[in-house]
Amino acid sequence: MQNKLLKLNDLKNKKDLIAGFCLIGILFVVLAVLEAVLPRTSILFTVLKKGAIYSLVAVSMNLLNGFTGLFSLGQAGFMLLGAYTYGIFTIPVAARAQVYQYFDGGLIQFTLPVFVALILAGIVAALFAFLIGLPVLHLKSDYLAIATLGFAEIVRALFQWDKIGAVTNGSNLLRKYPVFQSCMFYFFVSGICIAIIMLLINSTYGRAFKAVRDDEIAAEAMGINLAQTKQLSFVVSSFFAGISGALLAMFQTTIQASQFKSALTYEILLIVVIGGMGSITGSCISSFLFIACSEWWLRFLDRTVTIGSFTVPLLRPGFRKVVFSIAIMAIVLFYQKGIMGENEFSISGILKFLKKLKSKFFNKKIDGQKETAEAK
Repeated sequence: MQNKLLKLNDLKNKKDLIAGFCLIGILFVVLAVLEAVLPRTSILFTVLKKGAIYSLVAVSMNLLNGFTGLFSLGQAGFMLLGAYTYGIFTIPVAARAQVYQYFDGGLIQFTLPVFVALILAGIVAALFAFLIGLPVLHLKSDYLAIATLGFAEIVRALFQWDKIGAVTNGSNLLRKYPVFQSCMFYFFVSGICIAIIMLLINSTYGRAFKAVRDDEIAAEAMGINLAQTKQLSFVVSSFFAGISGALLAMFQTTIQASQFKSALTYEILLIVVIGGMGSITGSCISSFLFIACSEWWLRFLDRTVTIGSFTVPLLRPGFRKVVFSIAIMAIVLFYQKGIMGENEFSISGILKFLKKLKSKFFNKKIDGQKETAEAK
């Protein structure tokens, strides 16, 4: 009997996996068609690119905050490290004199391939996370959040310091590094990274993360090394935050430390909360919804509308943010665990949901017919 159940579960998992790969294939086909049909300047591509980048950093933050239970606010700092690492090591040698014009062409006079620089961006962020995590991860709750937030602000100020401008270009822009216009590249890189995070969460390491989140004392009693588990989660999360910072640098085409303020971390935290703490699918969905609302759907609220001599009240620059804040408050009030809670997207789950809706609708229809027949 148990063997039959195991075979059924394996069959279901295989079906879900095949369906998932089919959906990913359809997604890339749709992206290819959109890029062939729509102009490159379409706002849709901005939403898709930025949504893919924010999905990766939100999932990496969810790994730390949602699955391990560590309240960290240092994502902007790790993204900055990744962005600068990518930019510094991919600027062509011929263009360095122009980019580092105030620092005699800069200190580094070689160029790395794009994918090598992407991985290096993650490694640099992970290395800093390891060094910072040694003292910081002994703190808990709000103290950990304040410490990591302080780290992000220190890094941002340090990278604008002219004394190390030969490497970072000081407060000046980094530019002329390789960028990708196709949104398929951003989806490809983010998709691979999110898949790796999912595999990690579903492994024994992921179960250790969840055990630490649920009860540290019980986890330690079961033989889990709290310090190593927290350190691993912190380093892995920072690694992927560094890669997302490199992708953001590609998207923006220029890098400046002042772009990576604490507000960026708050946006990512908001996305994680809206999507659901402990849900990878929720983080991805809320990322695209957040970017679409803030960059596209609510833009009309910032335009002053005049009908004849009558000016529509409230519609003016900045009103979009007010409406957006109210919408976020409503989501948090009515969906306290987020859009997805701790659930994940699956084909079988969608089919079950549709069956429930069908059964409810069908039962109501039958009950209504009975009532009308009895009335007659």
